[in-house]
Amino acid sequence: MEVKSGNSLTLLFQKEFPCVLVMASIETTQGQENVECDLCHEPVSFFCRRCGVKLCDSCALIHLRAKTKFGHEVVEYASKDDVDTCVCESHPKHECSAYCETCDISICPLCVSVKHKSHEMSDLHEKIEELLKGIAIENDRLQSFRHELEGTLDHMTKQLSSLSSLYQKGKNEITNRGEMWHTLIDNHVKKLHQELDDLKRENEALLQKQKREFERIIGKIDEMNGKFTQLQRSKNVTEMQKFKPVIQERKIVKEIVQYMFPAFHDCKIDENHMQTYFGYIEKNPEMIMSQFDQNFMSGAVAVRKVLEVPTVTTVIETGFFADTNFAFFDMAVTDDKKVWMGGASNELKLYDLQGNLHRTVTISYTGMYICMYNKQVLFIDRNDNTVKTISDDDTVVTMFTTGEWEPKGITGSSSNDLLVLLRKNKQSKVVRYSSTGTVLQEIQYDSQCQPLYQKAWYIAENVNGDIIVTDHKKKIVVAVDRQGIFRYSYSGNEISFKPVGIATDLIGHVFVTDFNGNKIHMLDSDGHFLRNLIPKEGIECPRAVCMISDSEMIVGECLTALAKKIKFIEDLI
Repeated sequence: MEVKSGNSLTLLFQKEFPCVLVMASIETTQGQENVECDLCHEPVSFFCRRCGVKLCDSCALIHLRAKTKFGHEVVEYASKDDVDTCVCESHPKHECSAYCETCDISICPLCVSVKHKSHEMSDLHEKIEELLKGIAIENDRLQSFRHELEGTLDHMTKQLSSLSSLYQKGKNEITNRGEMWHTLIDNHVKKLHQELDDLKRENEALLQKQKREFERIIGKIDEMNGKFTQLQRSKNVTEMQKFKPVIQERKIVKEIVQYMFPAFHDCKIDENHMQTYFGYIEKNPEMIMSQFDQNFMSGAVAVRKVLEVPTVTTVIETGFFADTNFAFFDMAVTDDKKVWMGGASNELKLYDLQGNLHRTVTISYTGMYICMYNKQVLFIDRNDNTVKTISDDDTVVTMFTTGEWEPKGITGSSSNDLLVLLRKNKQSKVVRYSSTGTVLQEIQYDSQCQPLYQKAWYIAENVNGDIIVTDHKKKIVVAVDRQGIFRYSYSGNEISFKPVGIATDLIGHVFVTDFNGNKIHMLDSDGHFLRNLIPKEGIECPRAVCMISDSEMIVGECLTALAKKIKFIEDLI
């Protein structure tokens, strides 16, 4: 019996019950005064773990003398929840001394010699050390997580404290925008008023001039009428003969200038135009990201805003040239932020974002349509209508063929499938393939059995599963959902709109290169136009476009064969 005090009652326990474990002294600890013995309602001092009974000093001796199948384990009441012994499940009176690896259980000496005799066993202390070592590792992991979580909690606390000011800042921006519009409208109203005042003066001058002219003519007519009256009372033939040619020569006014008063034509106010030109509120969806990502922890609250004038931060000369002037076709960004580029040659080139060339691979067709799939670059070979990939040793491997249909744009999907645009004659369709070339889905017609596409060109998948295609013939962007049901089409806001490349970001924005317009159209996830992106340095005949990050993209100029990295988002803290 273990004793941690020289108390007389404890010594009595030692003498009468040497096999009973008694933990520490029987002194009533602070905070125990109101806990009563289950047998006599005196202040409690002990607790029997085996029986679950609270005991005072006197009742503890009586309880220990009571016979039970599993014996007693009386400890100081304050230590009743401490578990510092390992009791055998088969023999509760005995402490464990070994560990049966076969049965994965702690056992006592009796078990070792009988029930577990032929089993694989280890020393209990070694097992305890092994378990504690594993637990310590996990505890350290949790403590580290707790420390990092405190940082995250602090970050969120800052977010909450600055939330009102940020939203108020947004309201102030809208108010300022409204005041600016009010000023513009007031100025425009004044301008129109001034135009009317100027026109009024002009009209008044013309009418006054015409009025005087008519008054003069009327005076002449009255004068001749008076002469005629005189001649009626006269018999002077000579005067009559002189007057006749005069009155005959007097012409009457057959045409009168009628001045048309100006009219105000009010233009219809379209809500979409208000969104486009005044501004809009964009609710960004929640983004799943590493909890302790540097971007996440970098500031109290990150506010992102599209730059009014994006900037070109890097220009890469790809070296693609062609007699037809169409030199640069497509790009694909790797996980480590390098860019595969394809153009009017039988080569694919891998550049980093500083413009350094890392790899050049010879392929069997021009790099007109490429994408990343399972960390490998894929390209379309229209010589034999196949989808091919490049291995790590630069070997070209055929994945599958598309048969009689000619493959065009290609992209990977969130379900690890491949979405390929196919054309045959005047038909186009989207086909979802597995990596082995099994056809999983075909998208060609809308709900009215009308073709969705005429001349499908490039393709991308949005974060919401939408499949977005540019149509070279229709000059529109067509989006369907993951089931192939029509979602929307976008035809630009100018007749010259010629959509080519297409990309999406993590929020669901859609970016479309406009070959003729020398700009990039930014749409929301429902296909509504948000704004045009035209960098300060300009872009010429853009074709390929890929997202580098949520604030940067890389755009390929088809004719100059230049790749331009463009920053279009600024972070405001």
